[in-house]
Amino acid sequence: MEPSEIAVGLDIGTTKIVAMVGRKKEDGTLEILGMGQAKSRGVQRGVVSNISQTIEAIQKAVQDAENASEVSIKKVVVGIAGQHIRSLQHSDYITRREPEEVIESKDIHELIDNVHKLVMLPGEEIIHVLPQEFKVDGEAGIMEPKGMFGARLEANFHIVVGQVTAIGNIGRCVTKSDLAIDGITLEPLASADACLSEEEKEAGVVLVDIGGGTTDVAIFKDGIIRHTAVIPFGGNIITEDIKEGCNIIEKQAELLKVKFGSAWPGENSDNEIVSIPGLRGRDPKEVSLKNLSRIIHARVVEIIDQVFMEIKSYGYEEEKKRLIAGIVLTGGGAQLKHLRQLVEYETGMDARIGLPNEHLAHESNGVLSSPMYATSVGLVMKALEVQESTVVEKVEEVEKVQEVEKVVEASPMDTPIGEVPPKKNMEDETYSETNDVSDDDRSFFDKWAAKFLKFLANDEE
Repeated sequence: MEPSEIAVGLDIGTTKIVAMVGRKKEDGTLEILGMGQAKSRGVQRGVVSNISQTIEAIQKAVQDAENASEVSIKKVVVGIAGQHIRSLQHSDYITRREPEEVIESKDIHELIDNVHKLVMLPGEEIIHVLPQEFKVDGEAGIMEPKGMFGARLEANFHIVVGQVTAIGNIGRCVTKSDLAIDGITLEPLASADACLSEEEKEAGVVLVDIGGGTTDVAIFKDGIIRHTAVIPFGGNIITEDIKEGCNIIEKQAELLKVKFGSAWPGENSDNEIVSIPGLRGRDPKEVSLKNLSRIIHARVVEIIDQVFMEIKSYGYEEEKKRLIAGIVLTGGGAQLKHLRQLVEYETGMDARIGLPNEHLAHESNGVLSSPMYATSVGLVMKALEVQESTVVEKVEEVEKVQEVEKVVEASPMDTPIGEVPPKKNMEDETYSETNDVSDDDRSFFDKWAAKFLKFLANDEE
């Protein structure tokens, strides 16, 4: 198998670190070749707190993924989240030097590079610059400007910003694990790729990824990312509340949450009791399931309220900002019983559980279709996009060279390329850009060929 055929996503989460290897099949679906995961001990709320423990966990996850996929992993696309992430809106423009030429990828890249030069707050750096609508010479509402003519190219951008130290620590952990970073992407964007359909993004949808340490929010409308946020609460804080409220250890609290937990306290009767084994010969402890649900309900409502605040901040009540597709819940926390019903009750919006199986090949379904692996699947998809965009750029460069060669071959020359032309005045008819024909009557390639010949002559002299 060629290395270019596969891609690897690395999800550095608060509860687990996952390395996932995949490739795209001929039908466009994603085949997962192997996966490895390790318990995350050195990450708190999406931020690395212990370098050595994080490196150890990454190495274990990668080793397991290599064994499962029989592929040597050299580079990865890394997901990033954490409470240090924030987003903002910005508009910028460039004035093109050759407005008579069509807009190409290089013009869009130049515009994006301009945005990357923005001065952020001390200690912050830009992670993503995501174009929204473009304008060409004042004409607004353009989604794809490539191929158009224009002098002024303008765009609105959604910019994601993070702390330099937090990003640097993640990068250090990955490189110290003998891996190259092929790209860094915001985790809610990766989860969105895995769980959302294009129709939902077009209609307007909120993705809520409930992880262990954070809850990530991404809002889409008209197929474009409109708002992102990271809420510093997740499934771990619910476990902590159960631990304190029931006077049990963390391991038992997590088990209670997963097996018996519910976000809706009205479901359980007062006489439903579960017995927890005592420590070191102590008597077992009895926990009321109704009391357990009340503890979970209180914290989940707080998380939902924070999410709803972000939705209101986006302005979903405006007619043009309606989120018709509602809310999609994913991440490990989305597996909590009756969570979807509670979200619908608290927000008044439709909700569903987002599974990453829409893009997975049939043989890759099963455990991997759980919402807890949505981010990992999305990161593999991002890694494949990075590979494909690199291939496209190389093809475009080759096509440009071939086009230039065709133009030069088709252009009349007195002197073959490679031979030194006789000394001539740059104003004479051989090198003149005007000659006996007006600029209006000459094609772009004719004018370009004249410039190219002039360059060759100057270079030989």
